[in-house]
Amino acid sequence: MPKKVLIAARSFSRSKEAKAILEAQGYELILNPYDRPMTEAELVEMIAGVDALVAGNDDVTGAVIAAGAPDLKIIAKHGVGYNNIDVSTAKQYGIPVTVAPGANSQSVAELAFGLLLACVRSIPQMDCSIRAGSWDRVTGYEVGGKVLGIVGMGNIGGEVAKRACGFNMKIIAYDIYPNPEFIKNYGVTYLPLPEVIAQADFLSLHAPSTPGTIGIINRTTLRTMKKTAFLINTARGDLVNEEDLYEALSSGIIAGAALDTFAKEPLENSPLLTLKNIIVTPHAGAATHEGVIRTGLIGAGEVVRVLSGQAPHYAVK
Repeated sequence: MPKKVLIAARSFSRSKEAKAILEAQGYELILNPYDRPMTEAELVEMIAGVDALVAGNDDVTGAVIAAGAPDLKIIAKHGVGYNNIDVSTAKQYGIPVTVAPGANSQSVAELAFGLLLACVRSIPQMDCSIRAGSWDRVTGYEVGGKVLGIVGMGNIGGEVAKRACGFNMKIIAYDIYPNPEFIKNYGVTYLPLPEVIAQADFLSLHAPSTPGTIGIINRTTLRTMKKTAFLINTARGDLVNEEDLYEALSSGIIAGAALDTFAKEPLENSPLLTLKNIIVTPHAGAATHEGVIRTGLIGAGEVVRVLSGQAPHYAVK
């Protein structure tokens, strides 16, 4: 019998290059039948007898992993964030969880910088104005010489810093492990987190979701930001307390925000959507053709390695 691979990640299923690698091995590919992430119950129903799971933002809970055992040999995350996967349960069953580090860094960084420019020049607002029959020109600001604060200088944060350097911005950053390369080549100044938040004209979040980072942007920290500052979040939704952000935006504590990720997705009935000084996108940071191809190729390679009896290259520890 051919080995079975359940592809829950919708973008992976649309990648011809990634699927070709698996098909070349003779694997039977089972695709996500829904145009959305799969729920726990749906995965439990489909995962029995499956050898590998390629997961997107699906609910890969302990119950799903238990239902997949003992046949399930690998869970390959189509991306880098794995908060939706019960890694501890996977370890109990000896199932490696892999990620695709760096594959979508450029994609996410470019969206982050695009959102930054959209904020400071009110691009979406002017577009809506013209479509409504008006001709309201908004006077914005240049970004050159402004302070960009980056929280988390990993692959994505580093790519944002490179782009900001090209726009002649002053770059300050917080990270547990400062990178000498960015100090030398891009003029990044590493500071404690409170100082980065307080000094930034634009605060861009690129930290993982951990017990120490959840809710770092809250009523207290927002009140330390400049009234003219903008918040950009293309990392994880739970880094930001959305109720506190609504209060800050509606009362003028900060000038604006642009969010690509949210605590609960899809975003529904959020008071944030009533505000004019916020831009929202549907967790689309990694959604480029190039990023999808790179991520899919890494995930497919990990599946082949594990199902061939080899160790994965990018297993979560």
